[in-house]
Amino acid sequence: MQIRISWPAGQLTATLADTPTTAALEGALPLASTARTWGEEVYFTTPVSPAQEADAQQVVDPGTVAFWTDGDALALPYGPTPISRGDECRLASPCNVLGSIDGDPRRLATVRDGDPIRVERA
Repeated sequence: MQIRISWPAGQLTATLADTPTTAALEGALPLASTARTWGEEVYFTTPVSPAQEADAQQVVDPGTVAFWTDGDALALPYGPTPISRGDECRLASPCNVLGSIDGDPRRLATVRDGDPIRVERA
């Protein structure tokens, strides 16, 4: 499945794998939320509350589309977070990995804390 994520200064698409969390998210689309930033990560709450999957990861590649089950939020890291070691993308806790952003994930740097954010099928 492909999704489009948009905010006042830009938009991007992401390709998601077929996972239980992706299926739950798909059922909630389109959705609107408020962006939060944490270092070089954008995250925002969603109306879905899936369980943590067996292959959840805390350290991921830039541009990974992850679901933070502790906060019912999509997490989009594009660089180091406050708890990263070096240049890694370390999430707050293990997250379900859904897929990856198409193209340059650094476009997320234009998202400001508090921006309205929208997710829909692409």
